[in-house]
Amino acid sequence: MKEKFRVRTDLALEEREEIELEDSELKGVIVEEKKNEQENIRVIKLTITNEHGARLLHKPVGTYLTLEAPEMAESSEEYHREISCVLAEYLKDLIQPYWREDGISILVVGLGNREVTPDALGPNVVNNIAIQRENEVDSQKISISGIVPGVMAQTGMETAVIIKGVVRETKPDVVIAIDALAARNSKRLNTTIQVTDTGIHPGSGVGNHRKAITKESIGTNVIAIGVPTVIDTPTIVYDTLDNLLKALSVSKHFKAMSDTFRKFNDEEKYQLIREIINPEMSDMFVTPKDADETIKRIGYTISEAINIATDVEKEYLM
Repeated sequence: MKEKFRVRTDLALEEREEIELEDSELKGVIVEEKKNEQENIRVIKLTITNEHGARLLHKPVGTYLTLEAPEMAESSEEYHREISCVLAEYLKDLIQPYWREDGISILVVGLGNREVTPDALGPNVVNNIAIQRENEVDSQKISISGIVPGVMAQTGMETAVIIKGVVRETKPDVVIAIDALAARNSKRLNTTIQVTDTGIHPGSGVGNHRKAITKESIGTNVIAIGVPTVIDTPTIVYDTLDNLLKALSVSKHFKAMSDTFRKFNDEEKYQLIREIINPEMSDMFVTPKDADETIKRIGYTISEAINIATDVEKEYLM
């Protein structure tokens, strides 16, 4: 059976939105939503409970939290503080199972290339983490360390191999990995945070598949945090064509043309776009023009959430 056409995205929520099935057919996928109207922050919890759900969404079994904050790309300190607090509450829940009686050891991994702005989210987060080597907080020892392993083009090594070596030597209870993602919807660029307990596949959204960073591959628990910072060019053109067809459908002169194109399925439309646009553009990814400052700001917001979730923020600020 031919696999259904899929556009590039790292977000489990967008995979769910692409599925044209009745809710009764979505066995193995549970979706819950919570919205903070006052702060304009929406959190969608998507849980994949079995292999059927995993096949539908092309994601491993586990929990996927999507935090949508439309104003996250803006510079409001108060709004970013609220995002940090909301994200911290969910991180606490994910970290809780890994606490030992005497404390916890956490390794924060900033994935990506600090020299490439859309891919520099992970390194920016690590820059602002409150590094703690076995400091005592509330009678418990909390160890928080950080690493930016770089990318294969810089090191010649798989990122997962580097992390596995560090994990073997330092033995953290959990790894928190931060990475830049690819989105299907341009409105989600730099306004969405995905958190999952299933690990991460670096570069998957941009077609640059690297070895997965999961409990199985590195030897310890993994929580992944990602923000979509790029979208591929064919997807932008695809959406533009779709909007054009909607506009043409209301015109008596162009309705026939619109009806003809609408007979194409999603894959046919997408492949047509890839053929007619400049070949050099077909594998190009786009990021918002103000990405430099935005990525730094969001990186700080995520680092604050980790600091709050691990109860070391007060110590860090003193």
